[in-house]
Amino acid sequence: MSTVLATQTHHDRLLSALAPIGLAAAAGTALVVDLENPGVSYPGERTLADLVRDGPRRADLIPERDGVALLANGGVDMDEARETVELLISNWPATVLRTMDGDVPAPVVPVIPLYPGWMARPTELVAVWQTMSGSTDAPGPGPVLPAPGRSMIVSVCSGRLPTKGRWVRSWGAVWELPWR
Repeated sequence: MSTVLATQTHHDRLLSALAPIGLAAAAGTALVVDLENPGVSYPGERTLADLVRDGPRRADLIPERDGVALLANGGVDMDEARETVELLISNWPATVLRTMDGDVPAPVVPVIPLYPGWMARPTELVAVWQTMSGSTDAPGPGPVLPAPGRSMIVSVCSGRLPTKGRWVRSWGAVWELPWR
């Protein structure tokens, strides 16, 4: 099992924020690091920019509890943060990087919303296909995830982490695949 993966979602801003959390929750204890500047306003007392500027504390490097920790970007580019990100990766049992480009120290998992009908164009790209509204036939290779429930979306957007429901469990298989 990989201990670090990056999610990349160009097509849906909400999915780009939720996908790394689902993948991290499936791993059990994991850190989500937002590499996008500006990024998602994940809740938390420190940001990646804080860690780059002030250096990480022991509490930043070693999980103090089981579950998912979120690290918002805070206004730093990957080039500036690379050393800090690699230090975080080396200390956490699992790390998920949220990125929009592929220049990251991890295999990249494309996450694509699976819209119905003509919007689902055939592709050879191996990706995670996120069911959005009824459609379950992926136009390319890769796992198809069930649609996240409305209550889970509202809960995560309100600052609570998801429980190990069907959507989170479905992310577990993603850790086992040979991403590049």
